[in-house]
Amino acid sequence: MEAGVGVVLTSDGTLVGPHYRVVVLQAPPRAVLADGQGRIWSQLSLLASLDRVDVADVSTTVGTPEVRQVGTSEMEVRLSCESTAWSSRTVRLLCCEDRLELTVTVRGRGYLGRVRLLGGAALLPSGATGTFRSSIEHRSVFVPTPTEPVQVVRPATSAAALGVLGDGSPGRVHAVFSPPPLCLALGRPPAAGPLEVPEGEWLSLGVVGPVAALGFTEVTYEPLDDGYLVALDYDGHTAVDGELQTPALVLRPVTDPWEALRRYRDDLVDAGYAPRAAVAAGPAWWREPIFCGWGAQCARVPGSTGLHPAHLSDLPVAPPDAPTASDLSRADVYDELLGHLAAHGVVPGTVVVDDRWQASYGTAEPDQERWPDLRTWIEGRHRAGQRVLLWWKAWDPAGVPDAECVLDPAGRPVAVDVGNPAYLERLDHLVAYLLGSAGLDADGLKIDFTQRSPSGSAVRRPGGGGPWGVAALHVLLRRMYLAAKGAKSDALVVTHTPHPSFGDVCDMVRLDDVLERDPSGAHVSAAGQAAVRAATVAACLPTHLVDTDQWPMASLAQWREYVVQQTTWGVPALYYAERIDRSGEALRDEDLALVASSWAAYRARDGLR
Repeated sequence: MEAGVGVVLTSDGTLVGPHYRVVVLQAPPRAVLADGQGRIWSQLSLLASLDRVDVADVSTTVGTPEVRQVGTSEMEVRLSCESTAWSSRTVRLLCCEDRLELTVTVRGRGYLGRVRLLGGAALLPSGATGTFRSSIEHRSVFVPTPTEPVQVVRPATSAAALGVLGDGSPGRVHAVFSPPPLCLALGRPPAAGPLEVPEGEWLSLGVVGPVAALGFTEVTYEPLDDGYLVALDYDGHTAVDGELQTPALVLRPVTDPWEALRRYRDDLVDAGYAPRAAVAAGPAWWREPIFCGWGAQCARVPGSTGLHPAHLSDLPVAPPDAPTASDLSRADVYDELLGHLAAHGVVPGTVVVDDRWQASYGTAEPDQERWPDLRTWIEGRHRAGQRVLLWWKAWDPAGVPDAECVLDPAGRPVAVDVGNPAYLERLDHLVAYLLGSAGLDADGLKIDFTQRSPSGSAVRRPGGGGPWGVAALHVLLRRMYLAAKGAKSDALVVTHTPHPSFGDVCDMVRLDDVLERDPSGAHVSAAGQAAVRAATVAACLPTHLVDTDQWPMASLAQWREYVVQQTTWGVPALYYAERIDRSGEALRDEDLALVASSWAAYRARDGLR
């Protein structure tokens, strides 16, 4: 078929598009998806389950898939089933010229729990019961978020999660980007190494919907044996009263995972679900090299804090009363570090005051012991021609009234509640104080810990309901972003949220913390990891700036490689001044000279001072 003729139904019942074919089968109901040459991608299950928090959703009477034409160029497959949780449930597979879109519509009342797509629980006429899945005919899965172990393309039988939940605990590191693009790519070829993205045929699989409808915390790819399904966790915080339709699950043949991400962004932009470009190009100072104090803080107390727990066995054990890296977020320490760098010709344009300058995370009050006069310190940096960003820990409830928080069953705060107008007003005032001329007069925010979004059906919200999951994080960041711009029009807001729909809540995207080992336990190049992450950001938010980060580094050699390459990814960032935290190796004169020369070349190339 020639491109542009749409999708047609042939005499033998095959749906044929320009680049794919679909054959609908009934027992169990499925749509066999193949490429244009007939090579199968997957036997896509047309079953689904949208559990309520009080009732599991099982198909008890499974209908017959119906195929019909939609408009002049599209076909659709519909399957209606009787449900234990809803008065009706219909799966719709819309076959468009360049893609397939799967949505599920339910009617009834209840709170949405776990949603399973491309598979679900059913009682079939044959007597088969339990969970049914789509078939795995691909060999690998591209996952666009950093994970530990490092494995950009993993075997098709390995699970994956994309969302806003995670930390440094085992099995939770996948939220380094939070949220990442909610898009996987299923590949024919396997990968030979942890950073390799092999050439060959690929099928993208992305969740497309308005950000306000993304009320789930994670999208998970869940394989078992030779089958898989996709699940969304709504946690019981989305009410259904009448009708609900899931965001579309879009499948599309692509040439490689980078095209998958670009086309995913296009889908969101074209539908009005993501901004087409950065909100503003920004002033020149946004592109100035950055010094972030966190790595240098860690280097002064090696082994005490700040590293992924999986690696702690490699480090000396610190005494229980030893200082932590956070204790060294101090005015005197930062003055020493910046003075040492300046003596070697390394003068950043932007300084990030990192964890923790606050007296408590949820407030905007500086710790008076560590930062006796933060406003005056910032004024001093301004006189030196530098800008200052303040590190902010998202979601932390410390110092916030319980009534404005998400609470656990015992009434203890878990996170701030962005569904509560009182907290949002508090946040407006906090940001105005941090950046406004009547407050600290800082120049922007580096927002971290977005992966600490609240989750679970056991928590309660004294302030009422409101957005949840990915949608709630967008509300939080959008409020902070608008407050920042209201306080200072050229404020710089940095996040680690490369999802295209988050393009309106940040000016710069961090590549975030470097990870370390592949599944075999071998070390993985830090620079190689950053290059893959930068490519992900470029595909999803092509007009945004990139904070190239630089922490943690396993060795001086690894750090030097990173310094040499990072100006090719975005704005260079320096985390170290005296030594490398992981190895304890001192930075010599020639090492800081490498930074100085790299920054000089970068500034000359970009027309900076």
